[in-house]
Amino acid sequence: MSYVGPDFDPPQPRRPRRSPLTVAVAALVPGALLGWLVYEAVGGSGDGGGASRATVRSSATATSSAPASSPSGDAKNPSSPAPTLASPTSSAPAASGPLKGKVVVIDPGHNPGNFQHAAEINRKVDIGTNLKECDTTGTSTNSGYTEAQFTLDVSHRLKALLEKQGATVVLTHDGNSPAWGPCVDKRAQIGNKAHADAAISIHADGSAAGNRGFHVILPGSVHAGAADTRPIVASSADLGERIAGNFVRVTGEPPSNYVGGGTGLVTRKDLGGLNLSTVPKVFIECGNMRDSKDAALLTSGAWRQKAAQGISEGIVSFLHGS
Repeated sequence: MSYVGPDFDPPQPRRPRRSPLTVAVAALVPGALLGWLVYEAVGGSGDGGGASRATVRSSATATSSAPASSPSGDAKNPSSPAPTLASPTSSAPAASGPLKGKVVVIDPGHNPGNFQHAAEINRKVDIGTNLKECDTTGTSTNSGYTEAQFTLDVSHRLKALLEKQGATVVLTHDGNSPAWGPCVDKRAQIGNKAHADAAISIHADGSAAGNRGFHVILPGSVHAGAADTRPIVASSADLGERIAGNFVRVTGEPPSNYVGGGTGLVTRKDLGGLNLSTVPKVFIECGNMRDSKDAALLTSGAWRQKAAQGISEGIVSFLHGS
């Protein structure tokens, strides 16, 4: 995913008075970065653990510096029929476990089939604030490993981890079902219809070389058209903070050095998958596919397992605390 386009909210100056969430930034972000530095010093990170709270927290307003380049976004122009929404792929959870009764929706960003369906994915859909493209192809590493391949792989790993703990897991798409998309509005709709306790959209960014690190995208407060995120802003922020803190701890991947002001957290109002959600939901950009250091991680199966583990532990922490 990237930040190209007029819909991305530019960074705003910090206001002198914020909620306790902002106060937590100053105290907790250094801790997260210190944890990453320790990781770099010892040269590795374990898969275990289970921090109940995130070490990275955000302010209510995103801070960003260099806009990214390359394809992606929540979606990218004209018109054609919507994809047939084959039933979202749902799981067979463990018979028992700490997450029994909980529903998690995982949205693998983009779709490997999107490349063959340009007309379909370019048609505009209503995301509440404006019209936006149904979906995009996503980005890729310089060697050709696509974001859609990455997101499906991590989503499968994450699904397996959550199912072992008893959660019911729904994927918005899987394999060739549907052959393209779904559109961003349908992705949100799947989470809403499942009455998900938590939902996450998995992505990797396509920014310039030298820009690296992960960030979690939180929904801003939107009330326009069919979009009303006001009831889920606080719970989504809680979910995102917990995922960010566990992700940095388990993977060792640093918070983004090009958006988020070092917090690993960004707030956006231009993503249909967030704008149209009625359940707690975030996006995660696990790294930058166009940076050689991040690409080496994103193309490693062992690291992708750590990515899934970090995301899983953040979701588990959120579900236990909610």
